Amino acid sequence: MSTPAVDPKLLEVLVCPITKSPLRYDAEAQELISDQAHMAFPIREGIPIMLAEEARQIDGDA
Repeated sequence: MSTPAVDPKLLEVLVCPITKSPLRYDAEAQELISDQAHMAFPIREGIPIMLAEEARQIDGDA
C-alpha cells in the first residue's frame, strides 16, 4: 500500500504553526519537520496535521 503524495504547492505555503518558520518534508517518515520548534507534524492520508498536540518532539540534532 503506497502513501498518498502531498501536494508540492501545499508544502510551499505551509509553515510551522508555532514558530511560523519553514518546514522540511520527510517523505520516508511522512512528517513535516520544524527545525526551529524541534517538532515533527504527521501527514495522514496525504493531509498534514498541523496541530501542536498531534506533533511529536524531536531532538535538536534530527
